[in-house]
Amino acid sequence: MKHDREQGPVARRSFLSRMVAGSAALGGALFGASSAANAQASSTGSAPFQPAKHSEDDWLDQTTAKHRFFYDTTSANGYGQALFFARNYFVANATGYKLADADLAQVLCMRHESTSFAFNDAMWAKYGPALSERAGHFFDPKTKQIPSANVYLASGYGELLPNGNVTIEQLTKRGVRLAVCSMATRAAAQLISTKSGANVDAVFKELTENLVPGGRMVPAGIVAVNRAQERGYSFVYVV
Repeated sequence: MKHDREQGPVARRSFLSRMVAGSAALGGALFGASSAANAQASSTGSAPFQPAKHSEDDWLDQTTAKHRFFYDTTSANGYGQALFFARNYFVANATGYKLADADLAQVLCMRHESTSFAFNDAMWAKYGPALSERAGHFFDPKTKQIPSANVYLASGYGELLPNGNVTIEQLTKRGVRLAVCSMATRAAAQLISTKSGANVDAVFKELTENLVPGGRMVPAGIVAVNRAQERGYSFVYVV
């Protein structure tokens, strides 16, 4: 028994030493396996996603602004609201942060039903019924008739329109740019062609040559929404 008591602690120390050594070996093996798995994951393309850049979207980067903001609109009301918000964005950044207009890049997207307001007064005078229909059957809030001019180019509507007298030209003079949906413009041209018998391609060309100040055709408004965010623009959808 004396012999057993003397040998007990030695045996226990030997057992513990083997346990520690075994744990260390297991930990090393697990670490090695984890490192190998991470290396394999990196080699199989699990790195952070980086969007491709296309030259068609380079206009979004043609600015030295410190902040970028993109408004998505799909209705007559939403577009008017976006004009009002864009003016407020300038004002708040000037008063709260002492920033100049050049410090702020703003893009308003005109797609779906808001696209009709991407065209100048001449197009509304000529194609008002079709443009009104494409804008969700929009009527001039003053006359209650189909507009013969682009109401968002005009001032004096006050509370009758959601833009609060902030016109397109007032904003584009301050650097705001407009992305105009080509697909919606094509749809408007098709409707005009159906109503008048005019050649759809000729009408489409005419519309694209009569944009409001600051207007720029893009392949599709929904694509511009995506590309702008990939180029660092904050995004808001205005209803």
